[in-house]
Amino acid sequence: MSLFGAATNTFGGTSGFGVGSTTMNQPAPAVKDIEVAQPPTDSVSALSFSPQAEFLAVSSWDNSVRIYGIEGNGSTSGKATYNHEGPVLDVTWSKDGTKILSCGADKAGRMFDVNTGQSSQIAAHDQPIKAMRWIDLNGGIVATGSWDKTVKYWDLRQQQPIATAQLAERCYSMDVSGQYMVVGTGERKIQVFDLAANPGSPIMTLDSPLKWQTRVVSCFQRNDPPGQPFPPGYAVGSIEGRVAIQYIKEENKSLNFSFKCHRKDSPVPREPQQLFSVNAISFHPIQGTFSTAGSDGTINFWDKDSKTRLKTFEAKNGPISATAFNRNGSIFAYAVSYDWHKGYQYAGPSQPNQIFLHATKEDEVKRRPKKN
Repeated sequence: MSLFGAATNTFGGTSGFGVGSTTMNQPAPAVKDIEVAQPPTDSVSALSFSPQAEFLAVSSWDNSVRIYGIEGNGSTSGKATYNHEGPVLDVTWSKDGTKILSCGADKAGRMFDVNTGQSSQIAAHDQPIKAMRWIDLNGGIVATGSWDKTVKYWDLRQQQPIATAQLAERCYSMDVSGQYMVVGTGERKIQVFDLAANPGSPIMTLDSPLKWQTRVVSCFQRNDPPGQPFPPGYAVGSIEGRVAIQYIKEENKSLNFSFKCHRKDSPVPREPQQLFSVNAISFHPIQGTFSTAGSDGTINFWDKDSKTRLKTFEAKNGPISATAFNRNGSIFAYAVSYDWHKGYQYAGPSQPNQIFLHATKEDEVKRRPKKN
C-alpha cells in the first residue's frame, strides 16, 4: 500500500481536513511564504517533517494531529488526522517515516501507522506528556518526557516501559541527536543522557546558563563527512529573549556562549527593552545553522560557529509557536499561533492559527567562515 493511501481517509470523509488544497489562498507574510491549507483550530504546539518524504505533521491544542502533503510547487493538502483526548503537546516521526508519534495533556503517547491509517496508544504517564522523541537505537525506541518528572523508554513491541529515568523536575522540552538526549526541566535544570551507555541516569545535571525559565532545548544537527562528526551539543532558549549554545564534551566547553535575541526597544523613552520568549529552535539538517522563533513574531537564522545572524524576518500577525526544517533543509515551516505566554485569559478566537512554508535560500542557511 502506498504511503497515505485509501486506508488513511485522505481529503474529507472522516479525515477531518475537508477537501482541496491551496498555494496562496490567503494573505501571507511579507516574505511571500506559502500558507498551509486547513490549519488546526487552536494553537499549534509542534511541527515535524517526515525524514523520508515531504509530509508535515502538526500537533495542536485542539486535540488533533494533522498530516499534510507538500507538492513540488509548494501547494499543500490534508492527508490524515487523528485525535487525543486532550491538547496534543508534541509530535515526531520514526526514522523510516512509517509512524507518527505524539503525546499530550491526556497523559498518553500515541502512534499513527501511515500505511494502515490506524492510531493506538503506546505510552502512559501519571501526568501530561510534554515531549516525545524517536531514538534510533536497538531497532527504534520511543522516549517520553512528562510533568510527572520522569522519562520513560518504550519498545513498541511491549506494553510496559523498558526503562524509566527520574528527572530533576517536570519535563519542559526534550531533544535527541545521535546517542545523546537533552532534557530541559522546571527550576532551570538541564539533564543530559548518554542513550548508548546508560539511558536510565543522566551523565550530567546542571543549571541552565540562562537566568530565567527554560522554554526549549534543541540538539545540534549537521551532516558532516564520515569520521568527522561535529561536536555534540545543544541550544537552550529561555522566556527572556536569550539563547545559550552548550557543548556536551569537556574538550569543547570553551566554545559555550550565550546571546540576546527576540528583544525590542520600548516605545517609551528610557524604558527597559521588551523581552520575548524564545519558543522554538530548529537546526538545519545539512548545514548545522539554526533558527530561533519567538513571542515577538520574528524568526532569525543563525550560524553558531561564526556567531553570525544570517537572516531575520517577521510574521507580523502573531507569536511564532513552533518551527521545523524538512529533511534536506530546503523548506522551513513555522506556525503563527498563540503561545500562552500571557495565560489562558488571552486565548480566544481572535488569535491566528496559521502555518507557513518558507523556501530557504543558500544565503539564509549556509555556514559562514569562522571569524578570527
